[in-house]
Amino acid sequence: MRVLIAFDKFKDSMTAEEACHRAAQSIQSLHPEWQIDRAPLTDGGDGFGRILTASVHGEVKRVPATGPLMEPREGEYGLVQIEALPDAARGLLTGLPAKGRLALIEMASINGLALVPLADRTPWTTTTLGTGQVLQAAASTGVDGILLGVGGSATNDLGLGALAALGFSFLRADGTPVFPPIPAQWNSVTRMEGCLACPCPPIWIACDVDNPLLGDRGASAVFGPQKGLIETDLPRMESEMHRLADLLGSFLGRDTDLQSHPGSGAAGGIAFGLMAATGATLVPGSDLMTAWLRLRERIAEADIVITGEGRFDRSSLAGKGPAEVAGRALAQGKRTIVMAGSIEDGLETGAELHSISPRELPLEQALREGPENLASTVRRVLKS
Repeated sequence: MRVLIAFDKFKDSMTAEEACHRAAQSIQSLHPEWQIDRAPLTDGGDGFGRILTASVHGEVKRVPATGPLMEPREGEYGLVQIEALPDAARGLLTGLPAKGRLALIEMASINGLALVPLADRTPWTTTTLGTGQVLQAAASTGVDGILLGVGGSATNDLGLGALAALGFSFLRADGTPVFPPIPAQWNSVTRMEGCLACPCPPIWIACDVDNPLLGDRGASAVFGPQKGLIETDLPRMESEMHRLADLLGSFLGRDTDLQSHPGSGAAGGIAFGLMAATGATLVPGSDLMTAWLRLRERIAEADIVITGEGRFDRSSLAGKGPAEVAGRALAQGKRTIVMAGSIEDGLETGAELHSISPRELPLEQALREGPENLASTVRRVLKS
């Protein structure tokens, strides 16, 4: 019997790697003769760089970086050989050379929402400066391309912090710099100067959202509240973002149509900022993950497929990794098991659905006991 274990993270409880490891241990204790294949999943957020780098035996480089609240942090990027990538993954990175090195950067590990204490969450004061510093560090090594995962960001700054690290300046009317160029200081910015500090290789942004920069489906309206933006501040944030996007576009000679480009609102508009300044290209994150991790082939080789994440609900069915894995496994006639911290009532997928936490368990306790609850659920479901 061959089992594929493909979990995404259980937020605030387990990383994807830990969840896969716990499940594998439980299966081995029951069925030591079974073959187990572990494929931790990532949606472009937490674990993106680590998981994709490890899957093709790359190396991790660490560099100083600035966190979302301007605190010093250690940033990192993965370095992988392009020749090691599956053909299907290379095919999604249009223009990637056949040989060379690709850097992988995970925004969540540098300027992610999980790095900001709950009481301090507001997109007015968070910055993408650190992401730009890691981009700059990777570019300076002469890599042939950069792949940036932007899920889980804490920011709504148009990527201006990242652009500041890459060589751009944002100035007041008297010529003094506005630094960092966080939304709380946008009203002081009247013009821009500078250019990319060093030649920038092609950048691809792994992104599964199609939200434009502005409007009812834009960065501020849809993702701002998740990052602490209060409703009464939305009009001011939207107005300032519009003004700064126009200013940036004008300075770089970019058409305003870029603001309505699907996905330009990703990660608080860093997608817009990097597309405008570096010509970055968006690539579907879920498709890239499936190709990079060879999920189609690994599902085909399995007899049982186990997947899941912290919360499995209707939003999971809108292109998230575990639902994609479950759908592909069901289509191939595999026994398909979904395990999650909680599962929405009435959800119909065709898979076996198992909540690992008792309903009455307080959330804090459920998160703390998640690893053992997952292990015991695996043992219960696969004991025969």
